[in-house]
Amino acid sequence: MPSPPARTMVSMAETPLAFEIATFVVLALFFVVDLFIIGRKPHVPSTKECVRHIAFFIVMALIFGGLIWAFAGSKPAIEFYSGWLTEYSLSIDNLFVFVIIMSNFAVPKQIQKYVLSVGITFALIFRGVFILIGSALISRFTWVFFIFGAFLIYTAIKLVVGDDDDDEYKENGVIRMLRKVVRISDEYDGEKLRTTRDGVRYWTPMMIVFLAIGTTDVMFAFDSIPAIFGLTKDPFIVFTSNVFALLGLQQLYFLLGALLDKLVYLPAGLSVVLGFIGVKLVLEALHENSLPFINGGQPVAWAPEIPTWVSLAVIVVAIGGAALLSVMKMRQLDAASKGAKEVKGAKEA
Repeated sequence: MPSPPARTMVSMAETPLAFEIATFVVLALFFVVDLFIIGRKPHVPSTKECVRHIAFFIVMALIFGGLIWAFAGSKPAIEFYSGWLTEYSLSIDNLFVFVIIMSNFAVPKQIQKYVLSVGITFALIFRGVFILIGSALISRFTWVFFIFGAFLIYTAIKLVVGDDDDDEYKENGVIRMLRKVVRISDEYDGEKLRTTRDGVRYWTPMMIVFLAIGTTDVMFAFDSIPAIFGLTKDPFIVFTSNVFALLGLQQLYFLLGALLDKLVYLPAGLSVVLGFIGVKLVLEALHENSLPFINGGQPVAWAPEIPTWVSLAVIVVAIGGAALLSVMKMRQLDAASKGAKEVKGAKEA
């Protein structure tokens, strides 16, 4: 008697089509206003401006999750909140690299908002492509979750172990090769990609910056997309989680730019989240197994299913705990520094 086919691991979208269409329209408006109207103003935003924009998009994400709950039920809503928190946390970690790139290429502060606008647009495009590819893969080949899970576990371990050169940006081979074949000027010319010096046309460093951020975003997608697919199989929730994570990222960059190096426990928190999701993916792959060399191609009965609410709880505790411990560590270091200055002042007196 032939064995029953393995159950598909991909659930169809649970939200009404009209709601999804309305969502895409509103998100497109949000994105255009955030990046190409507000984001194109050549200035360094104030702390008040940054907080206002970030708070607005966080509230919008919370409201959107509530709307999903109302239209589709609690399960997809919890999946959205879990995915959004995970992607937002990964986006914060990605800001470390943005800061290093901006510093490495000496991007003037007045045009950093524009550079971020282009970089975030790249991120949205790349993540959209990866979401489509990921959806197609897992709908046909359930075993791909073994690969996703293993990759996330590897990434989690790498975040904890770290490298001595993690705080340095290294140009990839594409950029190094480009420098050898095209003329690149030493100075920026506003937002221009091309400039003329003594009658000779040059590419400005802006082109290299765009390429650096764009190719880096590809690597970000390799982390973020498997992570979100470990929490939900609904492409609509996967995509909206990513968009809400990217909205307001400009302002978050300027708000946290001076504090990113003080969030010392954020990599540990992200490591817990990615490691947990990686294990969850492997368990789901075992639960829906179809590989002939594992349990004879049959689902592994003992592989537990982790409820979505457990995923959300782990994410909140891990990221919230990492942020809280980082703040406490920062205050301890500030207090120690202040005490050392007072002792030094007393000795000099």
